[in-house]
Amino acid sequence: MAHYELRCRECGRTWGNQPRSICDDCFSPLEVTYDYDALRAALLRGSNGHGAFSREAISQRPPNMWRYSELLPLPQGFEPRLPVGFTPLLQAPHLAERLGAQARNLYIKNDAVCLPTLSFKDRVVAVALAQARAFGFDTVSCSSTGNLANAVAAHAAREGLKAWIFIPADLEPAKILGTNVYGAKVVRIAGNYDQVNRLCSQIADEHRWGFVNVNLRPYYAEGSKTVGFEIAEQLGWRLPDNLVCPMAGGSLITKIKKAFDELVKLGLVEAKEVKFFGAQATGCSPISTAIKTGSAEIEPQKPATIARSLAIGNPADGHYAIKTIKSSGGWSEDVSDPEVIDSIRLLAETEGIFTETAGGVTVGTAAKLYRQDRILPEETTVLCVTGNGLKTTDALAGVYRTEQPIAPKLVEFENYLRRTLDVAEVPGVIAAREEAASVGA
Repeated sequence: MAHYELRCRECGRTWGNQPRSICDDCFSPLEVTYDYDALRAALLRGSNGHGAFSREAISQRPPNMWRYSELLPLPQGFEPRLPVGFTPLLQAPHLAERLGAQARNLYIKNDAVCLPTLSFKDRVVAVALAQARAFGFDTVSCSSTGNLANAVAAHAAREGLKAWIFIPADLEPAKILGTNVYGAKVVRIAGNYDQVNRLCSQIADEHRWGFVNVNLRPYYAEGSKTVGFEIAEQLGWRLPDNLVCPMAGGSLITKIKKAFDELVKLGLVEAKEVKFFGAQATGCSPISTAIKTGSAEIEPQKPATIARSLAIGNPADGHYAIKTIKSSGGWSEDVSDPEVIDSIRLLAETEGIFTETAGGVTVGTAAKLYRQDRILPEETTVLCVTGNGLKTTDALAGVYRTEQPIAPKLVEFENYLRRTLDVAEVPGVIAAREEAASVGA
């Protein structure tokens, strides 16, 4: 028997392990649950074939997300084919100075460098496709705002599976190219993500395909927990005070919370109150709006933002994201498109991290939270950067001017330097150059 199974989030009915995401009894979403008592006993005995599930044992494993395999819904005998995850957790002292935080207390969890497609979606797809293979699917699919499309296409190619990807027609060109290149069949839909997702739900009923965010969604979502596992381990097996996370469908923030709870249950970290803060773009902020208005219900919105990876107007896990944030004492904020662009530039200029628009939303939201004193400078805070800026370069179109070339001559450079910089800032350099030139003459 597997140590995990599907269970309804509302009525509690169990469904074993099968490709489904909705409870037939109450039409609520299903979630993977674990027998923690049995799992703890087996792991402590070391009877799982990997040794005891301890901090020391985990630290000896390869640096990827599979080091936490006991807490993932993986089929018997699963052997990973890609070293996904275990992305850097970086201190961000220069950004901290700009945001008003203490330098040693602000961290970036940087999934902009996650293998193989440079976003956290590689984590969820890796788990979903492990189950797709076990369930006998030869074709995998998804509805996507971009990053998931890239990940499904790449992982399917690696696994030898066929892939059909459904996307809104206005997706960023770099993300469309980043899906086509893996040989996937890309279907562009004249509609927004919510319309694409509804179509995929209908297709899943007609075709025996493994849709990672439809009939495989409960398994897929569990991959997000590895972000939380890694944060705790990289902080020295302790939990942060605050976590700021971008929200689209709302799943990631809830799964990081689940990861922290599981580590506490297994005795790997000490229990601690962590405040969760959700970040959204103003042009698509149904979860943030609900929290700021005190509503427990999601009012769907029509997306209108450059942060297309977050442009889900009717978030599937929005209700649970609200519960996670409110129960932790956290908050949610949203930022405008100009603020997103400014925040992308700020992160790049201060910490050398080029994030896509979703990361700009996270950084911009964090700035607001510090100004509002919802996050305090002395608290340990982690900002989640979930994707790479090379995927959304169109968002920066027109921000930087193209410089005119100069001739390959020293005098031309000195003239350029004079035009570009305030001479008062570099008098020593200019004087030295001029003296050298006069001596040479």
